Amino acid sequence: MTLSDNMRGALLMVAAMTCFTLNDACLKSLSDGMSAMQAIFMRGIVTSTLLAIAAWKLGAFSVPVSRHDKGLIVLRCVAEAGAAWFFLTALFHMPLGDLTAILQALPLAVTLGSALVFKEPVGWRRMSAILAGFLGVLLIVRPGSDVFSIYSVYGVATVLCATVRDLATRRLSKEVHTMNVTFWTALIVTLFALVVGFGQEWVRPSAGQLGLIGLAALLVLAAYLTIIMAVRVGEIAFVAPFRYTGLVVAIIAGLVIFGDFPDALTWIGSAIVVGSGLFAFWRERRLAIPRRGIPRPNVPPR
Repeated sequence: MTLSDNMRGALLMVAAMTCFTLNDACLKSLSDGMSAMQAIFMRGIVTSTLLAIAAWKLGAFSVPVSRHDKGLIVLRCVAEAGAAWFFLTALFHMPLGDLTAILQALPLAVTLGSALVFKEPVGWRRMSAILAGFLGVLLIVRPGSDVFSIYSVYGVATVLCATVRDLATRRLSKEVHTMNVTFWTALIVTLFALVVGFGQEWVRPSAGQLGLIGLAALLVLAAYLTIIMAVRVGEIAFVAPFRYTGLVVAIIAGLVIFGDFPDALTWIGSAIVVGSGLFAFWRERRLAIPRRGIPRPNVPPR
């Protein structure tokens, strides 16, 4: 059986989301005996080294980078460092499934950010989907309730930082090599963890902890590579919705590894967030398809 490019892209996206989520599970398993910054620093040493080798082999460092792109890369690295800090701190203190559900609002936040910052047209249907998705996040976070904590806010802050990162990425020139950006991002996040973690109590890792850190590094590297291949093999509008499979993997991993199971409101909120995101993807894809063979440039979304 021969798979189409879109199906290969979809399978690669599923693989990427699975690797990202299992990486999160490995890091969360370290929360009882290691600080978040030590975990991310030690993982970053391995990841940055592997990415440097890969980037060098692919000739990424030989591609010149303009001053404009350098500024965007710096902004992207700073935003990624903030996202990593908020995410890891939240991950060490709240269920994996709940945090992953909050992160599913990222595509909606990026769409809204593109409309506000880049003045990209977003019609009332997609705007309604964005508002519904944010309502779903509120059902998961539930401010003022007994289940609310500052770490839920950290999850939302992760989405905001990741939105800045993705908006900066969209403005990078096509000539910039992906592996170059990925390496510098990983390196800056690693150095950020070292600075922020300075003065904290760091422990001598056991063999088991070293194994989890090594596995996390390999998983995140595999995730980086497969998500790049996914968007290059298939149409983004077709492949992107499969990123929501990460939530399914997170719920299963949370239940099997940590014994966490989302409550009813979290299920409802998650369904609203995912449904809103899928609708937004569907609208974007539908508007991109020419009707009756006639191209439709600059048609405002509805």
